Amino acid sequence: MSDTLVVCDDAGRTFGRGSLAVVAVHSVSCSVGACSRVALVGPSGSGKSTLLQMMAGLDAPTSGSVTWPAWESGPFQDPTRAGMVFQGLSLIPSLSAAENVAFPLILQGVVHEEAMAQAIESLDRLGIASLADKVPDELSGGQSQRVAVARVVTTGPQLIFADEPTGQLDRASGERVIDVLLEAADHLGAGLVLSTHDTEVASRMKETWRMRDGELVGTS
Repeated sequence: MSDTLVVCDDAGRTFGRGSLAVVAVHSVSCSVGACSRVALVGPSGSGKSTLLQMMAGLDAPTSGSVTWPAWESGPFQDPTRAGMVFQGLSLIPSLSAAENVAFPLILQGVVHEEAMAQAIESLDRLGIASLADKVPDELSGGQSQRVAVARVVTTGPQLIFADEPTGQLDRASGERVIDVLLEAADHLGAGLVLSTHDTEVASRMKETWRMRDGELVGTS
């Protein structure tokens, strides 16, 4: 497998046409490797989420290209390739927290009992094993976000994306989520890219990419 997981080559994204067109991302060129730990920072509306979704293959560029050298068919054909922690709530309402975490494993063919055991283990790592039997309507926004993180890391992806993963969490819970994401990425040898407004979160990553008005204006 290639060590380079994502390549953006002058990738841009425009929404709408003509006088109503809005350019969300301008001609970004960058790459993410298996050992990358990237914080994507910038004010609201700077294009962070759009760039993240293009790199994840969830949105297509309208100019330039985004490619995944490791996977000819793209990252989301298999949950062991890439996982995404969304900014909004993304749990299945009819399933318990543990069932939500186990669901991708079951889709992979893992037997139900083993999938549930792995799900409980991941919930425990995030300090929320006590919520295993609760459905999303019984969870706070922060609890739901931690369940969503558990669901992603349980599948053992080679590339992890997270869109403002601590945005709805208190400081202690947010630090635990970042701990788990970094531990999982290190254990799996996975790439990690997250968007954040939090300078403390960004400081824990190896690289910081700064966006402004849809442009990647600096890296450090």
